[in-house]
Amino acid sequence: MNQIDLKGRVAIITGGARGIGYAAAERMLASGAEVALWDIDATRLAEAAAELGKAGKVSTQTVELTDEASVIAATDAVLAAHGKIDILVNNAGITGGNGKLWELETDVWRRVIDVNLVGPFLTCKVVVPHLIANGWGRIVNVASIAGKEGNPNASHYSASKAGLIGLTKSLGKELAQAGILVNCITPAAAKTEIFNQMKQEHIDFMLSRIPMGRFLEVDEAASLIGWLASPDCAFSTGAVFDISGGRAVY
Repeated sequence: MNQIDLKGRVAIITGGARGIGYAAAERMLASGAEVALWDIDATRLAEAAAELGKAGKVSTQTVELTDEASVIAATDAVLAAHGKIDILVNNAGITGGNGKLWELETDVWRRVIDVNLVGPFLTCKVVVPHLIANGWGRIVNVASIAGKEGNPNASHYSASKAGLIGLTKSLGKELAQAGILVNCITPAAAKTEIFNQMKQEHIDFMLSRIPMGRFLEVDEAASLIGWLASPDCAFSTGAVFDISGGRAVY
């Protein structure tokens, strides 16, 4: 593991109780950061904190990311526990299952947009003023290759991740002179619990599209997130970083 210097930094990681979020927390703790894990699952949060706490200071907040009051309360809890915020990783997301657009339930479609796009909007809205006050910050949004290409039978997920790419580009420009960099990654699928929300034929489709012939490892995503959250990333903002095993063509 390459050493990334995050000593003295405080990172919020949404969806931090499992998958890519958990791996990102491991990476940041190993690099000297303190970590606040946000998740809707209080039980999994407690389990994650018990394990990750062996490596450094960890706090947990149970958050409904689509509820602004919940996000504000969680932010206040982070400030009380850690004293400041330097890094925000918007990792939490859902797939909403698979189906052709006209077959998907409207409530399911809207819930995916709410969690995957409105959630990052709210976290940024609440956290960014604290980063501005610090004069330094890093925001890393976990989008998806689906946001570039549009996966069939996943219009809700693809649209939400395309929106997150657009949000990244806009916010990056708005904060470009504030010492705060905003970037996103567009991973191909990683074999995490999110696969439980997908049909097997959709999983097979995603694997068939990856030239390297395998799924992403969560530690690989965590390495890229860690660098984007560090001072070493100094002249990239509003950018999209591919980590798709060769799938992306732009």
